[in-house]
Amino acid sequence: MVEEISTDDVKEKLDAGEEVQVVDIRSPEQFAAGHIPGATNIPMNELPAKVQEHDWGDDIVVACPIGQSSIQAARLLQSYEGVDGDASVASMAGGYDDWDHELEAEEELEA
Repeated sequence: MVEEISTDDVKEKLDAGEEVQVVDIRSPEQFAAGHIPGATNIPMNELPAKVQEHDWGDDIVVACPIGQSSIQAARLLQSYEGVDGDASVASMAGGYDDWDHELEAEEELEA
């Protein structure tokens, strides 16, 4: 079973300087428009193929638009042998729809 963590708890962990790996599974366009500071963008449709390309920590939070797809992605990460069995893998409940904190946006490149 995948643990769910509230957006406020994710924010508290980040503010406290905890080493939380936030995995944003939205599209690159959605990610560029605004994301949790420090998040890594791995779109859901690319996650199975890219899961081996990352070093996974002990505290992983998966974020999506509404907190549903992130549950599936968290299950995938929990089952991956590269994620320590003692690692915490959670889905951010409510997703970005419930995130009431500042977002980081990619700067637009000027031609």
